[in-house]
Amino acid sequence: MQARKKYVLLGLCACCWLVLFYWGGGVQLRLLRLLTRQRGEVVRPWPNWTDRAFLPRYAHLDELQTDPGTAESPRQRRQAWSAIYKDSHCRMETCFDFTRCRRRGREGFRVYIYPSEKNDRVSESYRKILTSIAESRYYTTDPREACLFVLGIDTLDRDQLSGQFVPNVDERIRGYPLWNDGRNHLIFNLYSGTWPNYTEDLGFNIGQAILAKASLNTEHFRPGFDVSIPLFSKDHPQKGGERGWLVRNTVPPRRKYLLMFKGKRYLTGIGSDTRNALHHIHNGKDIVSLTTCRHGKDWEKHKDARCDHDNLEYERFDYQELLHNSTFCLVPRGRRLGSFRFLESLQAACIPVLLSNGWELPFSDVIQWNQAVIEGDERLLLQVPSTVRAVGNERVLALRQRTQMLWEAYFSSVDKIVLTTLEIIKDRVFSHTSRNKYMWNWLPGGLLVLPEYSTHLAHFPFYYLGLGVSPGQEFTAVIHAVSPLVSQSQPIMKLLQVVSKSKYCSQIIILWNSEKPPPSRSKWPPMPVPLTVTDGRRKTTSRFLPHVAIETEAVLSLDEDTVLLTSEVNFAFLVWRSFPERIVGYPPRSHFWDPLKRAWGYTSKWTNDYSIVLTGAAFYHRYYHYLFSHYLPQSLRTLVDRTSNCEDILMNFLVSAVTHLPPIKVAQRKQYKELPSPQGTKSVPWANPEHFNQRQECVNAFANWFGYMPLVHSQFRLDPVLFKDQVSVLRKKYKDLERA
Repeated sequence: MQARKKYVLLGLCACCWLVLFYWGGGVQLRLLRLLTRQRGEVVRPWPNWTDRAFLPRYAHLDELQTDPGTAESPRQRRQAWSAIYKDSHCRMETCFDFTRCRRRGREGFRVYIYPSEKNDRVSESYRKILTSIAESRYYTTDPREACLFVLGIDTLDRDQLSGQFVPNVDERIRGYPLWNDGRNHLIFNLYSGTWPNYTEDLGFNIGQAILAKASLNTEHFRPGFDVSIPLFSKDHPQKGGERGWLVRNTVPPRRKYLLMFKGKRYLTGIGSDTRNALHHIHNGKDIVSLTTCRHGKDWEKHKDARCDHDNLEYERFDYQELLHNSTFCLVPRGRRLGSFRFLESLQAACIPVLLSNGWELPFSDVIQWNQAVIEGDERLLLQVPSTVRAVGNERVLALRQRTQMLWEAYFSSVDKIVLTTLEIIKDRVFSHTSRNKYMWNWLPGGLLVLPEYSTHLAHFPFYYLGLGVSPGQEFTAVIHAVSPLVSQSQPIMKLLQVVSKSKYCSQIIILWNSEKPPPSRSKWPPMPVPLTVTDGRRKTTSRFLPHVAIETEAVLSLDEDTVLLTSEVNFAFLVWRSFPERIVGYPPRSHFWDPLKRAWGYTSKWTNDYSIVLTGAAFYHRYYHYLFSHYLPQSLRTLVDRTSNCEDILMNFLVSAVTHLPPIKVAQRKQYKELPSPQGTKSVPWANPEHFNQRQECVNAFANWFGYMPLVHSQFRLDPVLFKDQVSVLRKKYKDLERA
């Protein structure tokens, strides 16, 4: 009975609710409609936000209206895209042939460039892209070896009104026997579409090709397949590039201007809505937002009432001065989603504030952009000033530092943009040995972290500090021997005894590069540590091969004629454990710029200033062996082997390029002299007058390949505590360092 009463009560409540709705709300709505029809009015349940009454202080009506001829609905955009790109659902698993790349493991990742035809027009930017690929370690001239194919046809500018537009691309690529509907092909593009809508139409069917494109829309981006690249100008450097502008951090980190923008304003067409409204946030004090309509051939015919005033205000401020002195830089969309302002802001350490809805940011697969930029909304422009004012000083400092890291690691040159694109694709192909997000977003950047060496962060020296990891407590000595063993009194014999006595020495490897075969083990002196003799194949660069026998993190590189004490070795190793990412050693050298010859010079003079520590007696991490052999191009290693010279300079170039820091010199006895070569052995290299000239040429050749001078000068030297102090020798740990 109780249950029946409950159901009856619920039924009565439901009936009452229906009666109330019908006679209350329903009748009132019908009466309201009837009354409004009689008055000739139209019912508007929500206010029209384009009415002047609702925006009295923000914008004019004409600024909020969009040309109906240029507006497209999302459905229309999707239909246009699907008509152009029929393989919009491509992923690596469905549209890529992995078997072409995995024939020789990760070494099978090779890139082939189709040869250009005689009358092909190739823009300067595309020529730089092709040059970067051709000079990379992945390039091959044999299409049968290729994992990836790149067109020789310039596809960067697909605006039909541009002078760089190449017609009939569809017909030409279909004639390629290896095209295969674009499978395993990579297409680069900076500009797509044309006036007035600037759609993402490339004018040809890319099929199943990977698209490396600037201004990519998130709606059209194929995650894990396409690669979004930055928009860069034709003047962007091929190699190296300028360093970031952040020289030192200031506290507080705020600059003269809080927020700035200076650029074009479009009066009509796509992209005009955002830039037409930028003047609303300009106050001429801490926020400078300047636009000009003085661009294009017919700007005067189309100028509006604001043009003259905007143009005058535009000339009052210098763009470079604003970049240097602004905390935040607005990066609004242009005709396309990307803008040159993006890379300019990164370089200037001016934190980018993005106003480009739907833009897939460059290299978004691997870069954590929330640590470097602030993403705004074009529709909420008036909230931008309050948003950036709310960013704390610590956050500003972190964002600014990250802009510099990303600029120098991935964007400062065309080389880095292209190589980053290739490395992202390579990581997709070999996903089991790929870089993680930490490697991509922490110094020194993903390009200098080779996952073939290891995928564990603790195996790389530049991550030790951040991970709280200490390097190992032993080292491996690698002695480079070029002279035949003819006497037990040769310097190498004494060197073996000195190094083996170190309590930190784990093993000794002799890299035999003499023309005569190595002597038997009985000819070498007995030692408390294992001794291994390895064939160096008479190549100078073999001293930096990633020898499997090296089991420790630390490597002590030695020439056969090096004169050291065990205490010197011990002290240098302890110093290296505090700076495991750098070269730590004894003999210093330096470089300088010769303004008369307009070239780099090399000097061996003993001064307080140095930028090179010779690897004839130096500690460094074994990862640099792998980087030397697999990152540097074959051309540089061939130069070193041909001249039997400069391998130590090249290693210093490499380590300084990774760390952006100088090597470290430690205390060394200066009183010993270079000994004459024993009879029947090779003369010392510095006895050859060509030796010094070759080293001068090497410095310039290496700087040319890197695109800049990575070596860093230093006056820093580390000595033991109480070194040469006027105290009792008994109180000193390294007594032998001061003895004659």
